[in-house]
Amino acid sequence: MTTEKKKKNKVVPIILGVLLIIGAVFGIKEYIYYSKHVDTDDAQIDGDISPVVARVGGYVKEIRFEENTAVKEGQLMVKLDDSDYKVKLELARAGQQGATAGVDVTQSQIAATAATTSTARANIEAARVKLNLADKDYQRYANLVKDGSVTQQQFDQAKAQQESARAAYTAAVDQYNVAVKQVGATRSQLAVSNTGVSQRQADVDFAQLQLSYTDIAAPASGIVGKKTIQKGQLVQAGQTLFSIVSTNSIYVTANFKETQLEQLRPGLPVDVNVDAYPDLKVTGEVYNFSPITGAKGSLLPPDNATGNFVKVVQRVPVKIKLKASKEVLSKLRPGMSVKVSVSVKS
Repeated sequence: MTTEKKKKNKVVPIILGVLLIIGAVFGIKEYIYYSKHVDTDDAQIDGDISPVVARVGGYVKEIRFEENTAVKEGQLMVKLDDSDYKVKLELARAGQQGATAGVDVTQSQIAATAATTSTARANIEAARVKLNLADKDYQRYANLVKDGSVTQQQFDQAKAQQESARAAYTAAVDQYNVAVKQVGATRSQLAVSNTGVSQRQADVDFAQLQLSYTDIAAPASGIVGKKTIQKGQLVQAGQTLFSIVSTNSIYVTANFKETQLEQLRPGLPVDVNVDAYPDLKVTGEVYNFSPITGAKGSLLPPDNATGNFVKVVQRVPVKIKLKASKEVLSKLRPGMSVKVSVSVKS
């Protein structure tokens, strides 16, 4: 019995010693690791998500994609019923044709009034010639009537012809001035008509633009998700139809404690462990830092001015660019949980 007790008394210290050595080794290993790394498990996969929004309203005529499938930028995704927009385009074109015809009519009026002006100018010259002749006859008869060479009646006739010629000349001048003003007014009308044509052209362009919006294309390459429409459904302008997750912009958003930021800087290497793929090895590098903490950017940011202040360590979102093949990136989805480890010392 005594021998067995002695053996037991020796085993216990040995076990304790071994445990102490194991604990010391583990502690030293962890100390060395965390002296060179900054870790957090408050991180997730992120990516650029492009919502596709209807720019015009209408009934869904065709849906040319399936949810959760890959699409390319510019690929036609949805067609809306465009009958109403085609009618509006035809109306706009008809208005444009009417405005153009109005310009042609106004230009014809300008040509006609210009011809009238030329005629009126010629009438002035003719009236001036007659007035000069009547003035000379009047002067001649005025001298002759004094010595009795002509009768008073002949003198009166010469005077009447002079006054008639002067009146005709004045009327010709007035007609010419009216014709000139008419040309100016017609030219002003032409400017108004040209403005109307420009307005009608703008209406046509707008109608064509609205018609083009009935064909909805993919704004970026990626994978389609969150489809909220069905064939025959009435959609409104501004309504989100589906979203496209870009496969070329997958990155990690890691929320580090503010006390960890001192050791972080852009360009540091990062190891990323994806919860969904434990055996998948993904690397990256620190890219940039958010200008505000996660709490400050929330819908209801905390207000510490109420007098009930409790200091809480804040977290700052840090963007990490991934360095991986397209095959690896294609497995990652925004929202997946990951753990990141940043090497702060080589």
